[in-house]
Amino acid sequence: MTVRLTLRATAAVGQPIPSTGALVQDEFGTPVAHFRDPAHTRVGNVVVRLTANPPTIHVQTRRGEPVQRLSLDAHAPGFSFLLPRGPLLGLGEGGPQFDRKGSTDPMRNGQGGYRLATHGTRAPVQWLIGTDGWAMFIHQPSGAFDTTAAEGTFTPTVLPPPGASLVNSPNPVAAAEGLPLDLFVVASRDPVVILREYARITGLPELPARWTLGYQQSHRTLAGPESIREVARTLRDKRLPCDTLIYLGTEFTPSGWNTRNGEFAWHPGNFPDPKGMLDELHSHHFKVVLHIVIEGRRLVGAVGDPCSAEPVPPGRTPDNRWPAERQVACYWPVHKELMDLGVDGWWPDQGDGYDAESRFNRHRMYWEGTQRYRPNERPYALHRNASAGIQRYGGFIWSGDVQSRWETLKAHVPVAINTGLSGLPLWGTDIGGFYGTPDFTGELFV
Repeated sequence: MTVRLTLRATAAVGQPIPSTGALVQDEFGTPVAHFRDPAHTRVGNVVVRLTANPPTIHVQTRRGEPVQRLSLDAHAPGFSFLLPRGPLLGLGEGGPQFDRKGSTDPMRNGQGGYRLATHGTRAPVQWLIGTDGWAMFIHQPSGAFDTTAAEGTFTPTVLPPPGASLVNSPNPVAAAEGLPLDLFVVASRDPVVILREYARITGLPELPARWTLGYQQSHRTLAGPESIREVARTLRDKRLPCDTLIYLGTEFTPSGWNTRNGEFAWHPGNFPDPKGMLDELHSHHFKVVLHIVIEGRRLVGAVGDPCSAEPVPPGRTPDNRWPAERQVACYWPVHKELMDLGVDGWWPDQGDGYDAESRFNRHRMYWEGTQRYRPNERPYALHRNASAGIQRYGGFIWSGDVQSRWETLKAHVPVAINTGLSGLPLWGTDIGGFYGTPDFTGELFV
């Protein structure tokens, strides 16, 4: 059983909740009750009560057993909530593991979020699973969690102005207001029911193409067309199972598939004949995925919208700056020429600085945009950033630039579990790590 609880300022009654894309639909039915004063109502097999001093929302079973209790401060935004007796799970990718209790989490997105070297990037999702019979999804607002005390606290946050840097996610700061507050409380002791209810709220994941679940080989740098052929030939000669070859962009590697990160022009020294090389790799039953970098603060709209913005390059401007805002409808079409040559999928890297709605829009863009050009194929895009609801658009994510350490391998088992429990089942770690350390041996790799 799931109940949706929405708190608005008195003057804002009737105003819609701002949409982030996270919800599968904005409205789930007619509200069963409106409270301004202490009262209670029964919703299915649970009872919702509002009490005063302090304002508190109680979600209980029909027998009066507590499911969740949200205690608000009349003078400050945020609320406290019950913690489970057992582990607290969910909250997206990365962050303290395995039990989320006993930690403070600002829910900062990206590789600056929490212990990148061992725990990977942070993809925050405000979905909590209490292992004694409840779960909660906080749709609005965004906020930080503190689970170090007897009860948890949620403090609404906002992103500060970006300043000069558009690359990294800024640290969230406390918000002056915490309304509207929009959340969902699930009452169940069955993990299957809890996850199915989350899917009712944010959507089911799309089924991926089979080849995307196989081994994918990336590279560090390229030394011309023959080096590309050599890797493909070696994998086949040694009968090493591999479905996909991924080509990194130039700048994160000395010599990649393109002329520079963010640009869509082929590197002439590595791909003098892009169509011929892609056809050759396809003949050996490899799929080809290209690395794409984008930075900024806002990615707005959808592929079906009209492009109404001033023209900007897909990468940096002539004065070497990343545009702070882009329209999806203007950015997506630059992918078509590469897809026409036979590119099979995308590796949308970076984008830590985007807000949650923009991260959602980026996932949606690669799903809907690919289907426009190839309606009979299941799209593939491997992202480093995510937000609630991206599973509806086939969202794959990977662990980010981790180090090759035994501690990384240990941490990524619970990271994978919490990511999956947060509605993001298509997740993978960077096998072998991105940065080598003395720990990296054949034993660790295997």
